[in-house]
Amino acid sequence: MTKAVFCIAQNTDQGESIVNDLIAAGFSNNDISVLFPDKSSTQDFAHEKHTKAPEGAAIGGSVGLGTGGVLGLLAGIGALAIPGVGPFIAAGPIMGALSGAAVGATAGSLTGGLIGLGIPEYEAKRYEGKITGGNALISVHTTSSEGVDKAKKIFEAAHAEDISSTGESSV
Repeated sequence: MTKAVFCIAQNTDQGESIVNDLIAAGFSNNDISVLFPDKSSTQDFAHEKHTKAPEGAAIGGSVGLGTGGVLGLLAGIGALAIPGVGPFIAAGPIMGALSGAAVGATAGSLTGGLIGLGIPEYEAKRYEGKITGGNALISVHTTSSEGVDKAKKIFEAAHAEDISSTGESSV
């Protein structure tokens, strides 16, 4: 069974540092997800909202990341809009999961998309509040309990908040 370990980074710099540490610890770029609000202007967002995963690394700077580029190395980075919540930048497995919420899920919320990832509802609501408030959600997917422990230690060392893990059933 795959497990996901989640945390909240207070800002993009802290998020990028955590992603660097996860990659240095041997986690695959494809197993790391990041989600944060897109603070670029509405006009810029409208221009980039149909970004596709293959062009992800190329659009990193143009969607308001403003980072040193490590987040641009993650799989499927792009912009998406969740009705009633707003524009976000997402990368990794979370991008695909939330794209469904963005294109017309009846939940119509970030919470609904997070619940779909296996996050308990009470935690998903707390995460939504923090993400819409400007924080970043970071998750890493692993198949081993050692991987879960390693990710939690990285999150704790970086002073991330709301660290938790959940099992994901295979599809």
